Amino acid sequence: VSVSVTGASMTVSHGGALPEGRVLQQVARLGYGIVRAEAHVSPMSDKAHADHVHNDHEGHDHASHDPDPDHGHSETGQAWWRSRRAVLTLACAAALLAAYGIGHLFPVAERGVFLAALLVGLVPIARRALMAALAGTPFSIEMLMTIAAIGAVMIGATEEAAAVVVLFLIGELLEGVAAGRARASIQGLADLVPKTALVERAGGTSECPAEDLAVGDIILVRPGARIPADGEIIEGASEIDEAPVTGESTPKRKGVADAVFAGTISTDGVLKVRVTAAASDNTIARIVRLVEEAQEAKAPTERFIDRFSRTYTPAVLAVGALVALLPPLLAGGDWNEWIYKGLAILLIGCPCALVISTPAAIAAGLATGARRGLLMKGGAVLEGFRRITAVAFDKTGTLTAGKPAVTDIVAYGRDERTVLALAAALEQGSSHPLAMAILDRAKADKAPVPPALAAKAISGKGVEGSVGGVAVFLGSGQAAGERADMTQAQRLAVDSLARDCLRRESRRHRRLVGLGPVQD
Repeated sequence: VSVSVTGASMTVSHGGALPEGRVLQQVARLGYGIVRAEAHVSPMSDKAHADHVHNDHEGHDHASHDPDPDHGHSETGQAWWRSRRAVLTLACAAALLAAYGIGHLFPVAERGVFLAALLVGLVPIARRALMAALAGTPFSIEMLMTIAAIGAVMIGATEEAAAVVVLFLIGELLEGVAAGRARASIQGLADLVPKTALVERAGGTSECPAEDLAVGDIILVRPGARIPADGEIIEGASEIDEAPVTGESTPKRKGVADAVFAGTISTDGVLKVRVTAAASDNTIARIVRLVEEAQEAKAPTERFIDRFSRTYTPAVLAVGALVALLPPLLAGGDWNEWIYKGLAILLIGCPCALVISTPAAIAAGLATGARRGLLMKGGAVLEGFRRITAVAFDKTGTLTAGKPAVTDIVAYGRDERTVLALAAALEQGSSHPLAMAILDRAKADKAPVPPALAAKAISGKGVEGSVGGVAVFLGSGQAAGERADMTQAQRLAVDSLARDCLRRESRRHRRLVGLGPVQD
């Protein structure tokens, strides 16, 4: 049995037939809400099957935690403060505060009200401890907490027992919130792929769910739209923004026979793409699976704590029991005094905080990284950061904003304001990063942006059109040199600005050079 906390799912691998009802019944007995997700034949064996079941639970590492019927429902899509775990924690805390108030006003009733407050949180914990014991794990955290709380009541420390239970529930609640955020980060990755696609079938184009696309389908991608599947371009060319997938902030020009990834953006061209991977196997889906596997993989510290707690926890229970029983039985000691000391050993020696905090801290770290665009392959990588002494970056935009900006305008034959106005006129309506940079500069300088007629992109070179009856071309220095007679000084100026552009902040800035009217 493999449980994915971040994926809220459980996989049961088995040989031969296994009635689905038995799986569902056993999971329900452990207190989880569960629905069947899908089934497929495992590639490892013709006889082995893997049944995937969606398991509604809230982020416990089941190698060190046991099934939890009272906080095991994730209530997907619901705010964390409305979850059953949050309600239980708030109810227990409110009961404790009320007990303090009532005990202060009516000292006679103090013990009774604190006992009632304790039961609010302890009954669910004891129930979980019992189910964990029936499932084969008698030395669970819940069992230790139950024993400690009952023992505290026996020696008259009801107030302390109630406070410890509230703190325990708060710790579990925070762990659940961290796991929920991890799941939300993964869902954010999945949302990069559009839900629908325009597919060509039977001589026409129709809209269909992206998850229904099959290998070999021909899809149409419009300018500014996200590509719904991995594929190969069979018609058209466009600047492809791959930042959502690769992190590369500068769009890449792609044409016929080039591969494209699901979730990337076609910025300025219409493409026809042949699908090469189903939705369950596209680039984004593989990234999501890797992140889920990374979050489920145990870090070295977690593995050590698991091994340590399997031996240490029973040992603490045994020592606490011996301290509480042997002196009164063998030496005539006071029972209350030695039970108190046994419970003190149990509470001080219990590894609850250690076992709870480590998976929660690692899940929170991985989730925070995912939200900020940093995908880490598990807790081992996270722990490895402490040994890093040097860092190398190889992506444009990693150290910079990754957003082009016009920093210089060099005009020949026209003033700078006119050059900027002509360039902005051609770029109106474009979502290309360089176009946006020019339009932003025009807006900042309050330059007029006249309408452009018959504007069109020239693949790999630039854009041309008519502005105020004048033919205008905006493109790279090389492309401009093919259309206009540039002097040696002008060519050197373009090259110098280009080299400076590459040097300064990893190509963050772009220069706009305006040439005068093209001479015959």
